[in-house]
Amino acid sequence: MNGAGEEHSAAAASAGEKLREWFTSRMPADWFDETPEITLDREEITVIGILQVPAEADAGTTAAERAAMAASHSRRFREQTRQQRIDIAREAEHRFGRKVSWGVICEQKIVMFTTFSVPVMTRLRQPERLVLDTLVDAGVARSRSDALAWCVRLVGQHEDAWLADLRAALLHVEQVRADGPRS
Repeated sequence: MNGAGEEHSAAAASAGEKLREWFTSRMPADWFDETPEITLDREEITVIGILQVPAEADAGTTAAERAAMAASHSRRFREQTRQQRIDIAREAEHRFGRKVSWGVICEQKIVMFTTFSVPVMTRLRQPERLVLDTLVDAGVARSRSDALAWCVRLVGQHEDAWLADLRAALLHVEQVRADGPRS
């Protein structure tokens, strides 16, 4: 790879790192046990931090008890940090022009406190609409919109490797574009 592609790749990595630094510099150090995962798309920034299971959970605690403690711990964290998260989100929304969503992972369960849903328009032919209508008729989804979201989540859950390969290929395309013609 030549200099321009490397610069573009470094700039993208640098932008992500700057975003992570910006958020971590505003969050109290004791909020999360690790650096939070920060995901960015065209409309939203999602911040998800890891919370450890409360100290009162020991080796003799059942899975159900641990799950209940984790849920309680997540709710308590949500309430105790609400105003600070709102303040950080407002500042980020002003600075980056995107909504901010917050969540935690505790006992491997993701709990999202806020999310931002974006309407997406699509044109579907009859066979595709029939798939959505079948999901609605079967009670899997409340509407075609819910059915489509369900399908997208299902692909996301079961095709992680393929999506990762696709994202890597897109990164390569961005690097080639950045290199541009040499004339």
